[in-house]
Order: sequence, then C-alpha cells, then structure tokens
Amino acid sequence: MSRVVGVKFKDYGQIYYFEADGHELSVKDWVIVETDQGRGMAQVATLGDAPMHPDGEQELKPILGVAGADDFAIKAENETLAAKAHRFCRERISERSLDMKLVEVEVFHDKSKVIFYFTAPGRVDFRELVKDLVREFRTRIELRQIGVRHETQMIGAVGNCGQLCCCRRFLRKFDPVTIKMAKEQNLFLNPSKISGMCGRLLCCLGYEQHNYENFQRRCPKLGRRFRTSQGVFKVLRSNFFRETVTVLSEEGEERDFTLDEWTEIVQSRADTPSDQVQQAAPRPPRQAPRPQAVAAAERAPEAEAPLEAPSGGGADEAGQGLVQAVSSEATSEAASEGTQEKPGPQRPRQSPAAKTGQGERKSQGRGRRPRRRGGRKGGGSGS
Repeated sequence: MSRVVGVKFKDYGQIYYFEADGHELSVKDWVIVETDQGRGMAQVATLGDAPMHPDGEQELKPILGVAGADDFAIKAENETLAAKAHRFCRERISERSLDMKLVEVEVFHDKSKVIFYFTAPGRVDFRELVKDLVREFRTRIELRQIGVRHETQMIGAVGNCGQLCCCRRFLRKFDPVTIKMAKEQNLFLNPSKISGMCGRLLCCLGYEQHNYENFQRRCPKLGRRFRTSQGVFKVLRSNFFRETVTVLSEEGEERDFTLDEWTEIVQSRADTPSDQVQQAAPRPPRQAPRPQAVAAAERAPEAEAPLEAPSGGGADEAGQGLVQAVSSEATSEAASEGTQEKPGPQRPRQSPAAKTGQGERKSQGRGRRPRRRGGRKGGGSGS
C-alpha cells in the first residue's frame, strides 16, 4: 500500500509530497525523486497524508528509490562545485562592479542546472556575468534575485531572543507584518527593538496578532467617558495579559476592572436608581421666535388706547375707521420689516394725528409750479 511522505531539498526549504510507492521509509532518510526541473536528492521530513488542493485533485509523483553510496558521492561533488561557483561568481561581480550581493549557489543533483541567489537594491544588468558563468561551467545558469528575509533564511542568524531565527528553523512562508501590529501590542516603536536581523519588522509580531485583535474588540475605547452604575469613568489604558482596563473616576481616582466586571457595571446602569447615577438635567424646550408682524399687530392697540374719539355717532365711526387704518398700516410695516434679513433700527411710532398733519403739509407743498413766461432757453422776445 502506497503512503504519502513529505520531503525537503534543503534544511530551510519547503516540504513537497511524493508517493512512497512501497518503499519502507522513515524520517531523515535520503531519497531520489523526479521533479519538473530534473532529478534531485531530498530528505524525508514527514510521514502522513498530504494536504489536498481546493479542487480535490492532486497528482503525486512516486519516489524513485532510497539514496545509495553513489548518490551521496554525487552530493559531495555538487557541494564542492557550488563552493567553487560561489567564489568564481563573486570575483566576476567585483571585476564588473555590479551592485549585487551573492548569497548562495545551488547545484542540481544531475548537474543539469546551477542557480545563483543574490540580493540587490534594484535591477541589475548581469548579461555579461551570465556569459562568464556559462563559459566556465558549461551548463544552464539561472540568476535569481531574492529579498532580505530569504537571505536571512538561507544564511541563518541569531535573533534578539537569543535563539535561531524563526525563518531558518520552521518558517517557510512570510506573512506581511505592519507597524500597526506593534502599536496594537503597545510596543516601543524603536527600530532596533522591533526589527529583526534582516532589518525588517519581526516575524513574531504576527504570532499573537489575532489574540490582540480579539482583546481590542472586547475593550472599551481609550479616552472615552462611560456612564456606569458606579459613576462616570474615563478609560485610560488596557492590559492584554491581565485582561483589565484602568479607568479614572470624577474624583480623580484610578481603578482597575476586569473585562467581565466592566461589562457588568456598564450593562447594569439602567437598573441603578437615579440618586446613584448622576444624570444631567434635561434642558427646557426652546421657544420658537414670534413673528415680528404678530408682535407689531399686538402692540398696535396699546399705542391707540390714549386716543379719544370725538362725540357723536359719525365721529365714533370715523374714529373706528382711523384705528383700523393705523392697525393695518402697522401690520404692513411689520410684515415688510420681517422679510428683511437684517432689520435696521425701528423708527419711533407716530400718532395718527401727527401722520395726518404731515400728509396735509406734503399735499400743500406738492402744488404745481407757475409756468415761466417767455420763449425757449436761449431765445427771447423782441421788444
């Protein structure tokens, strides 16, 4: 019965799955496999089922066999050739003054291809370098540019924690790490503290990021005031490891609550009597401004009260007509003033008698001019 085994071609490389095809294998055994780029020698890393593709179909290639003495001799020759190619390539890079750094050289098991891994700040024109390498080794040459994280993964280094870097030990894929993760974890934003040996942000910042995100969703917003059953509190800070929040009361006292206690006092504020929770007094409803036309119409009878109508029935009717005329005049004035955006200063109210006198004087002054005798301008009558 065939089994599925996971193999890796390098200590820090990814795991690829093959069918054992009846071979009795154990972890750390060396086997010969056939890949898309040729035959290779790999080491068994895991024994078990392989993860399937999303479509549910996965074609696994069989393992050709267990590595023998001849295979280990070829492996030693390839390592010697890789060291020689590394020295030769570095000399050519120096002679041609290329802005690139050679990291590692990989030789396939059947010497069908040699891969040179390098880092560079930008694009490099290495066409002449490839010609030199082809003339020297007489095989297919590939120059592959990698990032600084992969460089650290290949070379290996000791991190700030005192252990071998995670990328060299077990990390095979690099997830994106952002500065937002360091802020949410309340770390000092010092580049020397939150950066790894490669100069990028620490990969371990993403290990507990989902826990911090869940904690932040449960915590109240920092700097906000909350009305609870024990009073009004302002949230100062939170503690991820203790799962507590520190708040400031109105009296200036700092108190610590667990998340469960905080949720309880916030939710129970509706059941607390009003004498325990200080609530702001409701503001009285704002009265709508009264229209100026209505106010002027109400003030018009007050101005007409001192007037005395003359005796007699006809006089009474004339007085009432005069009062109605003055009221309509005041209402029309107030309405015209109300339509203006910025009303000017109000003129003093005049009595009806004064207005009548002014009207009479204006009517008298509007008489027709006497016609001038004589001809047109510039002409005269003869004597």
